[in-house]
Amino acid sequence: MRTLVVVGHGMVAHHLIETMRDRRLLRRWRVVVFGEEPRRAYDRVALSSLFADLEPADLTLDRDVAATEASGVEIVSGDAVVSIDRDARTVATASGREVAYDAAVLATGSYPFVPPVPGTDLPGVFTYRTVDDVDAMKAWAARPGVDRGAVLGGGLLGLEAAQALLSLGLETAVVEFAPRLMPQQVDEGGGAVLAGLVSALGPTVHTGAATEEIVAGGDGCVASLRLSDGSAVDAGMVVVAAGIRPRDGLARSAGLEIADRGGVVVDAGCTTSDPCVYAIGECAHAAGRTWGLVAPGYRMAEVVADRLAGGDATFAAVELNTKLKLLGVDVASIGSVQSATHPPGAEELTYADPLSGVYKKLVLSADGTRLHGAVLVGDATGYGALCQMLAGTMPVPERPESLILPGGDDGATIGVTSLADEAVICSCHGVTKAMLCTAIDGGAICEIGELKAATKAATGCGGCAPLVADVLHAELDAAGIERTDAMCEHFEHSRQELFDIVRTEGIATFADLLARHGHGRGCEVCRPAVASIFASLGVASHVLDGEHAALQDTNDHFLANIQKDGTYSVVPRIPGGEIAPEKLIVLGEVARDFGLYTKITGGQRVDLFGARVDQLPAIWQRLIDAGFESGHAYAKALRTVKSCVGSTWCRYGVQDSVTLAIDIELRYRGLRAPHKIKGAVAGCTRDCSEAKIKDFGVIATDAGWSLYVCGNGGMVPRVATLFAEDLDRDTLLTYLDRFLMFYVRTADRLERTATWFAKRPGGIEELRRILVDDELGICSQLEAEMERHVDSYRCEWRAALEDPSTAARFVSFVNAPDAVDPEVVFVPERGQIRPARPEERFLSGPTVEVELS
Repeated sequence: MRTLVVVGHGMVAHHLIETMRDRRLLRRWRVVVFGEEPRRAYDRVALSSLFADLEPADLTLDRDVAATEASGVEIVSGDAVVSIDRDARTVATASGREVAYDAAVLATGSYPFVPPVPGTDLPGVFTYRTVDDVDAMKAWAARPGVDRGAVLGGGLLGLEAAQALLSLGLETAVVEFAPRLMPQQVDEGGGAVLAGLVSALGPTVHTGAATEEIVAGGDGCVASLRLSDGSAVDAGMVVVAAGIRPRDGLARSAGLEIADRGGVVVDAGCTTSDPCVYAIGECAHAAGRTWGLVAPGYRMAEVVADRLAGGDATFAAVELNTKLKLLGVDVASIGSVQSATHPPGAEELTYADPLSGVYKKLVLSADGTRLHGAVLVGDATGYGALCQMLAGTMPVPERPESLILPGGDDGATIGVTSLADEAVICSCHGVTKAMLCTAIDGGAICEIGELKAATKAATGCGGCAPLVADVLHAELDAAGIERTDAMCEHFEHSRQELFDIVRTEGIATFADLLARHGHGRGCEVCRPAVASIFASLGVASHVLDGEHAALQDTNDHFLANIQKDGTYSVVPRIPGGEIAPEKLIVLGEVARDFGLYTKITGGQRVDLFGARVDQLPAIWQRLIDAGFESGHAYAKALRTVKSCVGSTWCRYGVQDSVTLAIDIELRYRGLRAPHKIKGAVAGCTRDCSEAKIKDFGVIATDAGWSLYVCGNGGMVPRVATLFAEDLDRDTLLTYLDRFLMFYVRTADRLERTATWFAKRPGGIEELRRILVDDELGICSQLEAEMERHVDSYRCEWRAALEDPSTAARFVSFVNAPDAVDPEVVFVPERGQIRPARPEERFLSGPTVEVELS
């Protein structure tokens, strides 16, 4: 068996291994992968999500390490290759290991470019490229006195870094040497609109200004920037995001050919000047240039896999089309966007609406039949269709202006049926329309999730997801398969329709709803969804009353979050994050007495982990006696309303954010919804409580409060959209009442507000017309429904403990109520407990009693 050594373990190297596995090449090749970072390949595109709710493990690309190793792939992390002996065909690593190869692949990626500016070596100056960079930035931002940050560079990486600083609670400035933001992706008009949108979201933008020096403060750490226009920017933290350069140092030392401006020169087969060595990804100089996006790197990996199989696949230049959401702003760049690169005779068609923050430009042939490029800022609708028009696989409409004018068709009326079979829908994974149609096979696949799993389409950058869905819908329509928004096979209605049916017909039981409007017995999809609808409308006095108990999912069934070892967490409500010392003492005593693990959460609460089902009533009795109530961490409901200390304590605060946060949390506590709801209140525009990445966020102004809606800090972060500003308290609560109840009424099951908002065709203006102007005449209904919720609220745990029949449900074994689950095993760690790992369970034995010294 021949040996392949892969130098580097990033996204492109991982794709190479996956492609070899898919093509069954691992039967012929032993693969050894060396990665410099201490962790396996991860999704670097989603790096910014680590500033929100995700952990590094969530970005890991190799989800089945055992299967990877069993297939003959050895992955060595934290041991960089330091030299290549091409004559002996061996590589040597930093640890001293030497491995012989029959073929080697360089996938060393790129490194951040740091311009020669004095002060870049100061403490507090960072690059933004790896998980370790993120950890270092978080730690520095948490230092006392660090409340302002600056980013050097206003391109893709720069704006992503700015979003990271904002999420860390820092006032942020972006400094770009070019006269506009994203100078490579947008033109002057698009740059102007983009700058306005970005500035409105918080960062201060400096364009056409070079950084001449990063200045140190009295402690020797970074304190400010000195710009070429004579101005200064205060910054206790600086992120350099001025671009990337190919990591070709290893190739240089091995004597491989290097391009004049960097990058390992490869031919069409991705072979370097040594026929036994390949180069792929950002380190390679292929088709006359280096490539800084993941899709070309994936294509190179597929070419190398084919060459290793004896094929003759080639890499050709591709269009660097990009579609991103930066700081919550949609930006797309397609083909030729700068006038200097337009083909002879090209004409530009432009639509600009600065008031709405939308800019769109098409670059067309003189006769209007060929698309050469496009810029979309503020609204990237139609991106997928425009990419196909650029590739020539979809015709340009007779009236191309309809693609960018309000009310136009965005390419939709042309339809995917006019796409050629060879049209590449997903450039990240090379998935064509024909491949999608083959997988769909006239109805063999009917769900978008199944199609993505079968073809990998839309699993890379995700930009093609709308077009993938369009192909699926077109194929199902052509096959005569009806598409509905039905919740499941038992109901032919969507969640919104079922909500309205229950509300208007006064249906109070699942059996009645099923008899009138469904069939069968229900399933794991519709039963919890209908239970949530009943809870939202107050149909049942308690979620565990009678028939309603059987509808709940695992968490609601025991009013607690189940953990990986089968135990549950206990999360009492701490409104606004404010808690008296006496209550803190109670939490400590309960954790001590019941042997629970304690953790402070990002929602300003204390989680108690490791409770058995049979312990839950006793734990909650202690907490309720001390004045606590359910925090609904187990429910699709309002979770928390975070707050900073506001004007009460903070010298920057302009309003009392704590009091308002507590009032809001107590008003909406227990509100059941299609998904969890998180809120925050900030006492000033510094937004230390991260209000702009919550389902609703309130930020203080000198004149009152600004309301932001539909933000998200999860896997796909979205900055919330400004709904209204300078509101008094009563108006703010009225708008919040309407917004939340309208979301509860109209969203799909398990749909967060950010996703719900993205699917609404009219955007924020539509919401304002409905919820402020009362365009639909439902505002009084929404307010009345919220008042009913507020008036009828009752702590679910208090009610459960007061009802003996409900309290009796909390046992590990129905047939042995006093028995303890022997599968629950803990071991001590850092003075607390944690679940035992598989190899520890036998040694620890079946016990839950842990002595902590």
